[in-house]
Amino acid sequence: MLPIAGIASFLLAWQAGVAFHPHSLVPGPVAVARAIGELAVSGLLFRYVVASLFRVTWGYLTALLIAVPCGIALGLWRRGEEALNPLLQLLRPISPLAWIPIAILWFGVGDVAAIFLIFLASFLPLTLTAMNAVHNIEGVHLAAGANFGLTQRQLVRSVIVPAILPQLIVGMRITLGIAWLVVVAAEMIAVSSGLGFLIIDARNAGNRYDLVIAGMVLIGVIGVALDWMLRRLETLDVVRWGWVEAR
Repeated sequence: MLPIAGIASFLLAWQAGVAFHPHSLVPGPVAVARAIGELAVSGLLFRYVVASLFRVTWGYLTALLIAVPCGIALGLWRRGEEALNPLLQLLRPISPLAWIPIAILWFGVGDVAAIFLIFLASFLPLTLTAMNAVHNIEGVHLAAGANFGLTQRQLVRSVIVPAILPQLIVGMRITLGIAWLVVVAAEMIAVSSGLGFLIIDARNAGNRYDLVIAGMVLIGVIGVALDWMLRRLETLDVVRWGWVEAR
């Protein structure tokens, strides 16, 4: 009951603050709930949520499928890591939003530009997570696999992947949060749909701050749901099997 009580206390304090300042531009939770209902009735709620999730799914999964093999390869290939790691460390601090002008120049205004930005935001963290996870594998496990005559592919499948899986899932959770942040920012500039577009459009179309706050609430709720899904993945038998196989 404590989380429910905390949320209820926050909503009551928020509504009371708006009631004491009726001329404030910040709407209360009742007005925000009505705005969400308005979006649902008009069909925009479903459309914008699906548009944002579509871009995150494609950008994030594409980065995951490319970054994890690259990170494993760099973790095993020391010379490749020494050659490419400085470049990765140079690109890592650059905000994905700094790539917005280049993304629009290359792909125009649309879904591809937003997906590209999400891919950039996800690729480097996932690559470095996989690479560092390989470094954390105890050498005795790799030596045991070699003594059993495992090929490189068998070593990766039977030893390395199970060993790095728990650490990789933690990195996936963090990276998914970054991807969700980036898609909202990208939608404010590069596309004409999605929750980010909803916020900027509501502000420009008559200062509909109830819709602005509604968009923020939806972003938070969906972000929590996405994180919950990956946290559930940590409890699956495949992760526990990874720990057993790694040891």
